[in-house]
Amino acid sequence: MAAGGVDLVLLDIMMPVLDGYEALRQIRATGNVPVILVSAKGQDPERILGLNLGADDYLAKPFNPLEVVARVGAVLRVYARLGAGLSGGSESDAGAAPATPPIRLHDLVLSLDEATLTRAGQPVPLTPVELRMMELFMAHPGRVFTKQQIFEHAWKEPYVAASNSVMVGVSKLRSKLADDPQRYIQTIRGIGYRMGA
Repeated sequence: MAAGGVDLVLLDIMMPVLDGYEALRQIRATGNVPVILVSAKGQDPERILGLNLGADDYLAKPFNPLEVVARVGAVLRVYARLGAGLSGGSESDAGAAPATPPIRLHDLVLSLDEATLTRAGQPVPLTPVELRMMELFMAHPGRVFTKQQIFEHAWKEPYVAASNSVMVGVSKLRSKLADDPQRYIQTIRGIGYRMGA
């Protein structure tokens, strides 16, 4: 069970008083509970905005209830694989997969089993997408990745050439990691991004 007893949030964008985007911002400011946005607005701009704000998936109305069940299951499996603690840790570890060693680079330590990143010993809050971006960069320091490679690894879906999701994601990571935007993640003009070796 996630902190506060919530396993996953199905969040409608068009709510009175507080819209779904602002609710998502507040959820992401306090934790990494899985969030699936639900809306009658199924156009790309709304979908991309929701994903950039940290949603794990997006469902456009009307939808098949069985699709909701399938998508909820898929998102929960991703969190379980990343060690987000959704099971509450009460079950026996017998037969569990061996622990994955943390990835260490510069003053960063990324634990995939615990779904955490620390910088100089201080925790850096990440969404699942950001965590997968850091996994890609830190596991291959110095290697340049295209926007398509980054998108398909972090978002787990086919790349949309017109999407600015990777640029926004890199910008958010940089703001969380350091004041100097090029300190960790460097822009390689015309190609993509890399983590400094």
